[in-house]
Amino acid sequence: MNAISLYAKPSADFEAKIVESVALLRGAAQEFAPITQASSLGAEDMVVTDLLHRFQMQSGIFVLETGKLHAETLDLLERLQSHYGREVEIYRPVAEAATAFVAENGEEAMYRSLELRKACCHIRKMEPLERALAGKRGWITGLRREQSGARAEVELIEEQAERVKINPLANWTWGDVWHYIATHQVPYNPLHDQFFPSIGCAPCTRAVTLGEDFRSGRWWWEQESAKECGLHVDGAVSSIIPIRAIA
Repeated sequence: MNAISLYAKPSADFEAKIVESVALLRGAAQEFAPITQASSLGAEDMVVTDLLHRFQMQSGIFVLETGKLHAETLDLLERLQSHYGREVEIYRPVAEAATAFVAENGEEAMYRSLELRKACCHIRKMEPLERALAGKRGWITGLRREQSGARAEVELIEEQAERVKINPLANWTWGDVWHYIATHQVPYNPLHDQFFPSIGCAPCTRAVTLGEDFRSGRWWWEQESAKECGLHVDGAVSSIIPIRAIA
């Protein structure tokens, strides 16, 4: 069985969710240009990329190539660019910083303490993210409320200090995501077929078992409250913009 056969079960209001997401993306692309999508190449982000392409919305797409991604993820990056006939911007950590961190702390530093893991995330994700978002008025993510307790309050539009964050799939279920992928033949990471619902860096990601939540395979050795790299922490949000503001 693959992820499609396991999970592709749409909500009763699936079509209405697509309408909502497309309207949100179209309005954001017009109101907050220049805007870009931050893609982890996970199932949700592939759906967002497909929506942007299908409905011809003007948005960049970037990927944080941390230097620790699975081979399957890197292969999907190539397939994405070929499938949609477009270039994806790739941001990598500063080589000197990553090399120095490993030289001082070792390849498995992230397992030794939360501080070291977050330091690794800062070098490989947070600093490249700052470069990727420089000059942008908005960015688009694949966050969903269902993903974890920490993301249960995700809004469709969030105003941050320097730009807005657009979460067009906030209301979607995991079944909605996979129904869309199946319906529109969206490329996806084969690790999803091996029970990896959330895919990050290889050392920090494992498959999940029956009954575990979506993000239990991320940083599994840490306490539940710590399981964010910093890209989507609540502290960055200053206020919420009603959807009608850009509809």
